Amino acid sequence: MNAFGLIQIGLLLSSTTIISSLQCNHLPLQQRKVVENSLRLLDKMGKKFPQQCLREKISFRFPTHILQPRQNETVGVAIEEIFRHIFHIFSKNLTLAAWDGTALDQFQNGLYLQIEQLESCVIKKHIQHRWSKDVSRLKLKKYFQKLDCFLKDKQHDLCSWEISRAEMRRCLQLIDKMTRKL
Repeated sequence: MNAFGLIQIGLLLSSTTIISSLQCNHLPLQQRKVVENSLRLLDKMGKKFPQQCLREKISFRFPTHILQPRQNETVGVAIEEIFRHIFHIFSKNLTLAAWDGTALDQFQNGLYLQIEQLESCVIKKHIQHRWSKDVSRLKLKKYFQKLDCFLKDKQHDLCSWEISRAEMRRCLQLIDKMTRKL
């Protein structure tokens, strides 16, 4: 390969890094837009909360301290993990949910793209290592396991999905509130 070809490759790599860093600088704004869009799509997926499901409603107690801004990078890792859990919950056994399929697909795609963006922006090595040992991560995992068990116990019926949708709405609203503080 000649010197001109190496220069072109170098310019391409440096411009990709610059574009990526610019996207990362705007991450809080981008997260707010993703959360706003996700909330809109959650509303569009289903109708009003069914009255017959009110008696089944339980409190899952989201660990809100996870979203307290200690370090922007740690919060980014926490949000990425939350999005992963939400994506996982909304990627299985949705047959009884009776939701708008297009809105559901857009919701899942938006979460997936945001997970990818967060993954490329968050300084992973040191922070991810610290986060993986953090009690907060375990509490978050427990919260989503409780939600997952609830869905399984109710055999993924309509009410369990509607309760889960309402719970994810609250979760996304907490993320929105926190990202506005950053």
